[in-house]
Amino acid sequence: MGFDPNEPEQRRRLRAAIRAADIPVSDLWLKYFSLSGDAGEYEVEAYLQGLLSLPPVQRDLLALAANELIDDLPRPRAPYSDDFPGSSDAPGPSAEGPGGGGDGTGRRTEPDE
Repeated sequence: MGFDPNEPEQRRRLRAAIRAADIPVSDLWLKYFSLSGDAGEYEVEAYLQGLLSLPPVQRDLLALAANELIDDLPRPRAPYSDDFPGSSDAPGPSAEGPGGGGDGTGRRTEPDE
């Protein structure tokens, strides 16, 4: 395997992404392995520390695993006025947009037939 000039930057950004999302290396490795990654957990740790090089396909699987874990993280949402207890104001915007199939709480409601 030859030297890839993009590998150090790809490693740095992967490390920054999992650190910012507070994803443990063990979780990253498990997701990577479930996506058919070949490297063991210790090899992934060594790669992240810059002690081991990985082929592009394995680096891309690590990036995919990290991105899927990041996408699964719960994110805070801004509340609507009717999300607060005791609120009797008009319902907020529906999750489906204007005119839309929602009840203001983000839950989809079906029209009565």
